Amino acid sequence: MSIPDRPDGFWDTRYGGTDDYVFGTAPAAPLQRIRDHLPASGRALAIADGEGRNSVWLAEQGFDVTAFDASPVGLAKARGLAEQRGVTIDFHAAEIGAWDWDAPGYDLVAGIFFQFLSPIARAETFAGLKRALAPGGTLYILGYRPEQVGRGTGGPPDVENMYTEDLLREAFGVLDILRLESWDEDLDEGTGHKGSSALIELLARKAT
Repeated sequence: MSIPDRPDGFWDTRYGGTDDYVFGTAPAAPLQRIRDHLPASGRALAIADGEGRNSVWLAEQGFDVTAFDASPVGLAKARGLAEQRGVTIDFHAAEIGAWDWDAPGYDLVAGIFFQFLSPIARAETFAGLKRALAPGGTLYILGYRPEQVGRGTGGPPDVENMYTEDLLREAFGVLDILRLESWDEDLDEGTGHKGSSALIELLARKAT
């Protein structure tokens, strides 16, 4: 079943309201920092990829990248960014709830700031992320903690959409959790993520 992550047209309006990239063109800084802990190469899936900054970076690292997003406007910008950077990505227009998580597995699945899901939709998506991993595959999640709400520096205004270490540990405890950390950091990612941010990340691996 298709589960929209925001009302119809929300992301098209946001991405289409400027010629600039709302979240910038550089990948999320924490993703860059854990490069040495990711697979050296292989098939990668970037979910809810927006304007393409993270999928493009993964392709530049040598991954064979598939990426999807619900916004045709965001995807158009993502394709433009990939062309500018000289990389090829298999882009798809799809909502998270409509994605085929049971397709042949990926060596890396990256979910970065996809926190506009209700707790029920989030649980279904988390289950899908685990299914999408190939044996030995790596999962990377980056998001906000509840302390982010009210800061006005990015993310939705809903506390129930945020992540805690306990929530992620419970959801992904069947995987080998390599890293689960919370910290505050000043982000400077376009106009969308700017200022003091309450971050959390998970790095986990599926058994072979």
